[in-house]
Amino acid sequence: MSIWIIFIACILLFLSLDLGVFNKKAHVIQTKEAAIWTGVWVFIALMFSWVIWWIFSEGMVPNPTGLEPKDAVLKYVTGYLIEFSLSIDNVFVIAVIFRSFAIPAIYQHRVLFWGILGAILFRAIMIVFGVALINQFDWIVYLFGAFLLYTAYKMLKSDASEFNPKNSFIFKKMRRVLPFTRFIDGEHFFIVKRGIRVATPLFMALIIIELTDILFALDSIPAILAITADPFIVFSSNILAIMGLRSMYFLISRMLNKFRFINYSLVGILAFVGLKMIFSHHIETPEWLSLAVISLALAGGILASLLIPAEVVENDKSV
Repeated sequence: MSIWIIFIACILLFLSLDLGVFNKKAHVIQTKEAAIWTGVWVFIALMFSWVIWWIFSEGMVPNPTGLEPKDAVLKYVTGYLIEFSLSIDNVFVIAVIFRSFAIPAIYQHRVLFWGILGAILFRAIMIVFGVALINQFDWIVYLFGAFLLYTAYKMLKSDASEFNPKNSFIFKKMRRVLPFTRFIDGEHFFIVKRGIRVATPLFMALIIIELTDILFALDSIPAILAITADPFIVFSSNILAIMGLRSMYFLISRMLNKFRFINYSLVGILAFVGLKMIFSHHIETPEWLSLAVISLALAGGILASLLIPAEVVENDKSV
């Protein structure tokens, strides 16, 4: 239990330093700053694999699945890479939300900060229930696996550019119960207008981001549960991937057009882990193979996006 407390305390400390020290004054996050912080969070996440080795070697956390330290490290790195990959898709949606509500770049970090804080809470709850379901009902892995395959199919057929937050069911319902102004007043989520407390576009964007993250978690949590049901590995890899999401957003949101094929990487990753889950009781997949498949899928999408000219893609679509 002490390891859990220390880990959560460190996350809260990092968040406090983020908003209270490094980003106390609202400013536009430039590409260089975003690249540095993305590198910092990836480095921290990868170095945390040594912590995983240490705590499993010393038996400092419950080990219900009987993992050896090296297997725990492989599962952690694989789980982190899955969450990191799926976070890229989250970036596309966040960019659409900010654009739809016309959120200035100077205030986007503040919205994402509170969005990440809410995501940590909701994902912790979902992880607890997901692990409990898998440990209690063996057949649930088939349901999770089928859901991931369905998600991969929907992702293959969908177009992220078609998403419009203002046309969503949630936004329309929120406008009926929550007074809303179209004008932004600094970094405030609420303002008083004619004696009435009303929400600004920053708050509406925050709520939509929170709810869409819950939808993304419905994909990512079963995906990492296909790798391991150890609660600490699932939680730590998930949270560390989320912590790097803000800086990654500012790094790649300005280059979305360059990552045209990353969607196919995510489809491949979800399909692989879905099949892995469905056949988990019949075929044992080595951890190194899972890590290799996920790494190659992600690298393939990035390389294809960088090497294949956009003109070729447009010509193919016009045929």
